[in-house]
Amino acid sequence: MTTHSQADLNNIARIATGIRRRVLAHTIAQNGGYMSQACSAAELLACLYGGVLSFAPLDEPIDPPTFIGVPAVGLHTYVTGAQFHGAKAAQYDRLISSPAHYALVIYAALIETGRLREDGLEHFNRDGSTVEMIGAEHSPGFETTTGSLSQALSQAGGIALARKIKKESGKTWVFMSDGEFQEGQTYEALQAAKFHGLDNLRVIVDVNRAQCDGPMDTVMRIEPLEARIKGFGWDVTVVDGHDTAAILTAASAPTSSPHMILCYTDPVRGLPLLAERAPVLHYLRFTGADERAKYERAYAEMVK
Repeated sequence: MTTHSQADLNNIARIATGIRRRVLAHTIAQNGGYMSQACSAAELLACLYGGVLSFAPLDEPIDPPTFIGVPAVGLHTYVTGAQFHGAKAAQYDRLISSPAHYALVIYAALIETGRLREDGLEHFNRDGSTVEMIGAEHSPGFETTTGSLSQALSQAGGIALARKIKKESGKTWVFMSDGEFQEGQTYEALQAAKFHGLDNLRVIVDVNRAQCDGPMDTVMRIEPLEARIKGFGWDVTVVDGHDTAAILTAASAPTSSPHMILCYTDPVRGLPLLAERAPVLHYLRFTGADERAKYERAYAEMVK
């Protein structure tokens, strides 16, 4: 059984708390933000960036570059947001983040783990900035454009297959949201990954049971999700998505098949005030000064 030091768990808890604080501060300052995603995925992303992923070290946090245009034939200076994960090499992991609307949460995780500069969010959604509201292939922490949702699993499957052919030891990870299991491409990618024997492909899912139109089960039910994924021949582990020790243990488990970790999470964890907006939690934009003041008080409590 894999064990984790208390120091490691404390550091991951620090990262998760920092993610929520940064996203809430940004949401208050900008009068809007993807807050429920930070609440649900903070521990999940803290585990990835703070303990699971084997990335090349950086000499110092990176200043987000300006947008130079989309990739084009003959354009050899193009750099994707994967630079924030360090240099690519056979022994290092790759991370393909699928839900691009989680970008703000990913930026916060990068700052908390010393990969994006402390002032990186000051560039958020500005003209000419790569720190976009909806992450693209040039945004910090992203190396592909993954919209519509569910494309990342197919993209990562191709990357994992190429790495397997090249006998690279690094794993290819995918971060997904549960809403992507309402889309057909996800199931095609599951089938292809098993067919090609991609035991170097790992997927971690934020199962927060909420999407833009409300609770998942009122839009299109996806359960029993574990059984569905296992039906394609994948290994599946189900965990409490706020139990960092359980996430770390699942992530380090040996597997001979593609492996998916379903992290069942709470979209108001750490910010119970947000529950007042249920059942639609997808995006937080304040209804007026009174509601904004409530969140300012919640932030003050959070940073004590």
